[in-house]
Amino acid sequence: MFDIVIRNARVCDGSGSPIFNGSVAVRDGRIVAIGEVEGPAKEIVDAGGLVLAPGFIDQHTHFDAQLLWDRLAEPSLEHGVTTVVTGNCSLSLAPVKPEHHDYLGGTFRKIEEMPAEAMDAGVKWNWQTFDDYLKLIKQDLGINVAPVVGHSLLRLWVMGFDARSRRATPAEIAGMRELLRECFKAGAVAMSTSWVDVDVDNRPVPCRLGEPDELDALCAVISEFGGTLQVVPEFFLVDMLMVRIDILADLSRKHGITCTFSPIFDSEAYPENVGMAVERSRLQSANGARVIPQMQVRSIDIAFELNATSSLVSTMPRWWAMLAAGRDATKAALRDPEQRKQLVEDALNVVPPLGLKLDFNEAIVKRAMLPDHQPLLGRKLKDIAAERGTTSVDVMIDIALAEDLNASFGLEDLAHDNADKIGRYLADKHVAIGAADGGAHLARFATYGDTGLLFSRYVRSGLIPIEEAVRKLTSHGAQVWGLKNRGEIKVGYAADLVLFDDQTIDRGPEIVVHDLPGGKGFRYLRRASGVSKVWVNGALTYDGETGYSGKRCGTIAAGGAGSIPAAPGRSPEPLRRWVYPQSSDSWEKMAQRTLPDLPVDEAVSQLQSWNLYLAYRLAPAEITPQDILFIEPPVAA
Repeated sequence: MFDIVIRNARVCDGSGSPIFNGSVAVRDGRIVAIGEVEGPAKEIVDAGGLVLAPGFIDQHTHFDAQLLWDRLAEPSLEHGVTTVVTGNCSLSLAPVKPEHHDYLGGTFRKIEEMPAEAMDAGVKWNWQTFDDYLKLIKQDLGINVAPVVGHSLLRLWVMGFDARSRRATPAEIAGMRELLRECFKAGAVAMSTSWVDVDVDNRPVPCRLGEPDELDALCAVISEFGGTLQVVPEFFLVDMLMVRIDILADLSRKHGITCTFSPIFDSEAYPENVGMAVERSRLQSANGARVIPQMQVRSIDIAFELNATSSLVSTMPRWWAMLAAGRDATKAALRDPEQRKQLVEDALNVVPPLGLKLDFNEAIVKRAMLPDHQPLLGRKLKDIAAERGTTSVDVMIDIALAEDLNASFGLEDLAHDNADKIGRYLADKHVAIGAADGGAHLARFATYGDTGLLFSRYVRSGLIPIEEAVRKLTSHGAQVWGLKNRGEIKVGYAADLVLFDDQTIDRGPEIVVHDLPGGKGFRYLRRASGVSKVWVNGALTYDGETGYSGKRCGTIAAGGAGSIPAAPGRSPEPLRRWVYPQSSDSWEKMAQRTLPDLPVDEAVSQLQSWNLYLAYRLAPAEITPQDILFIEPPVAA
């Protein structure tokens, strides 16, 4: 007897094959029959012609902390997500020693933008090893978790706080290798690293101090377990990004591993960047590597307050200095007529950072507490300013001061908002759908609902076939992360299933909820529409009409299926001439490796006359060979 038979469904099996009408039978949490299913069942579900697909995989999340108090990772299941990949960007919550709790907690709070009181109430630090952490969250788990271990955590465990300031010794690298093995044996599916992220003190996260031999040694361990390497490259500098893709390709070929990187997003300021990254990744993959870019579905929307620094003010030195000085200094500066005049002028004439379409005139009032400000919610600052006979920035400052700097303002469609163009990239079979950031940036934007948006914006408009959209959300994600027996409606696979109406599935409007531990803080989220039922390992976990069922059948998703054949020596010609410096390099050694046909003195002189592009680890007092990532000879006249 079957446990469940779902009949009268339009089955989209996740492989990319055409949708077909049929039934799916489930027993003991596994799919056991597909198509014309005969035989009795404990439960018959009439799909009513809705689409039945594998449960969606959210490839880039930071639910590591939220899972400690919310084993459902709400509202992920509401959007059809049955598996979340945690521990991205070099940061996981394990392995961790007690002496690193404050540092790691502060860094996570910065990423998740969560009040300290909420983090302290929800994170009890009652684990140390990766195995301890997974055993803890596995209790009463309602969603599948594919856990990734952070490179920065490996360094901290082995090196202590020296991990923040120096390269590792050979003995320390050996210690990291053994620790990484323990994490994979406990259930890790991948390791994450970053060339971009900063910590609680705005210093590079520890992994950015790692040198090439360290990453190479760790990739050898990833290969032992069929794992994946996740990376955050300098996505905002296309030259650096091209070099990083080539570096990842070399690691992929050498060790036979999958490498995936995120984010990449399109902007009017740099319209060619995404296309170059996708094409370079595709070329490298055609030459024996597997380098997969991840792209988000939604446009770039950001909420902000005038009580902390953010990337939005990174090109306005006066604003950055003011906000970095703290709330009292900020309020004093905003109330000083001369300082305020200059600040307003700076904001009205801002040079947009990171290719964003930054215009404070277009900002809206997003969140306010005072009764007098409630009619302003959702309105643009420029419209309020026109009524008051002042500037948009003055309106923003007035509201912020009245709200003790707790008001939130919002900017929408800053980048990545050309649906036709983004649709073409998302339809590319080489591009993964990721970078949603679920569980992070709680006070900046809602990191949920990309699955519904994929269908409402790109599938229903004809930009992406439904079969390809489902493949991207399911089997393609399983392949990127090496997840076993997930991502397809296939006999023997886990019965992670979502039943949805392809004509109505969508994300809801952004709302504010106050559900963080301890009652402090808030987060933006979106509910879903068009999702009828969600099964996790054969258990109905969410129903679109009745809500959560109370069943908790999630598990730690098994990895290990991410290996590819090693293929050394097949790299195409690099777009940039790049070097991976060694810790022992002097200018003479680097010159000899770079220009071996020249006398040493001449080679050093010529090398130092070239354009030297730095790897962004630390800002040294003077450039050393260890800071160089790639070099370009001057263009001949």
